[in-house]
Order: sequence, then structure tokens, then C-alpha cells
Amino acid sequence: MSQQSYPYAPPPVAAPNSGMAIASLIASILGLTLFPTIGSIIGVILGYMARNKIRESGGMIGGEGLAKAGIVIGWIGIGLAVIGICIAIVAFLIVGVSIPGLTICANLGNGF
Repeated sequence: MSQQSYPYAPPPVAAPNSGMAIASLIASILGLTLFPTIGSIIGVILGYMARNKIRESGGMIGGEGLAKAGIVIGWIGIGLAVIGICIAIVAFLIVGVSIPGLTICANLGNGF
């Protein structure tokens, strides 16, 4: 038996990407566009689950970057949703408090 030598080393085989990591990224992107907040929450949950599975696999599963991107984009979507809710509450309080106040002042002028 002779040992065969190659002029170059064969390329290393990359580990397959985690399906959960891909789903996390897709859900997080959809959370910024079509399914606000819900998609972001799902993306964050899937991202953390995928990251844990990837770390536990010992290099047999790839896609940690996809999972991290899903987590980051998901948290951005959640943050934007919280800011939007706060702005909506403040706007409702300003409009809700000021309009009844204006009607009371208007009624005072009418002799009430």
C-alpha cells in the first residue's frame, strides 16, 4: 500500500447552519416589517435557542452569526415597539386630557 499525496489539502467541510438560527433571522426581519413585535419576540426566542444548541453541538452545527443577528434585530424591533407604545400613550394622554379641559373652559364662557 502506498500512501497517496495530494498537491493541496482538501477543503474543510463547513458545518451545516442551524435551521433555528435561520428562522430567528427571518422572524426578526419580519418583526421589523410585516409582523411587528410578534416576529421580533419569536426571533429573539429562536435566536437564543439556536445559539445554545450550536454551542452544545461542539462544532457539528453552524450558524452562530445568524443566531446573533436574529437576536440583535429582534431586540431592536422590541425596543422600537416599546418606544412606539410609549409615544402612543403620551399622545393619548395629551389629547385625552387637553380636549376635556378645552370643553370645560368653553362651557364656562357659556354661563355653566
